[in-house]
Amino acid sequence: MLLEYSYGFYFVAAIAVLITGISKSGFSGGIGALTVPMMALFVSPLKAAAIMLPILCFMDLLSILAYRKNWHGRNLLLLLSGALPGIAIGTLTFSYVDPDNVRLLLGIVTLVFGLSYFVTRQKVEAVTTEPSTPLGLACGLLSGFTSFVAHAGGPPVKFFLLRQRMDKTLFVGTNVVFFLVVNQVKIIPYAWIGQFSADNLLLSLVFAPLVPLGIWLGLRLHKVLSPDLFYKISYIMMVIAGIKLIFDSFS
Repeated sequence: MLLEYSYGFYFVAAIAVLITGISKSGFSGGIGALTVPMMALFVSPLKAAAIMLPILCFMDLLSILAYRKNWHGRNLLLLLSGALPGIAIGTLTFSYVDPDNVRLLLGIVTLVFGLSYFVTRQKVEAVTTEPSTPLGLACGLLSGFTSFVAHAGGPPVKFFLLRQRMDKTLFVGTNVVFFLVVNQVKIIPYAWIGQFSADNLLLSLVFAPLVPLGIWLGLRLHKVLSPDLFYKISYIMMVIAGIKLIFDSFS
């Protein structure tokens, strides 16, 4: 079964898994949005997404060990309160929604927000703002929905959290806990619509040994980066993710 795939697929998929682990544990995701498109050079996007979901769940479990005491309760409550209904909506409308339209809209919003940091030259030392309840619920809903139908749930969460200028470790930890819950919840509807085949699960198992290495590298980078550089990298990731989402919507 494994011999059906080319060496190129295994090489690119391995790089994608490492990048995702580094991005998730070090910078709360961002470049992880490139993972499925990279793998989709060799297999269908749906297959790539199905292969990655168990891997993402494994990454979440390892990342939470490092950030289990560093997360913002109110932000997490707001985001999850919106995300769970968003996943339900995604499940019920999966057959009717065009993922490319979702990617296009989300890509434009993500790109504009990412570029705004560099245009306005915002400072990390700016006064921390309090989380907005309506915005938190809306971003959570959008994240849950887009995570299910287009595997792009990260940008709405970053849009909400980056505005608050919180401590970098608290920022990543809140993201880690949020996606730990979201990805575990997504397993049930993904299994219900038949996304988990023996072939896909076997490929997930093949790439699983790379997960601890990616998570470790991300944690090391997180510790050595200054807050200012950390936020710059996070916004750059948003710009890259936005461009990639827009590109994918037309491909």
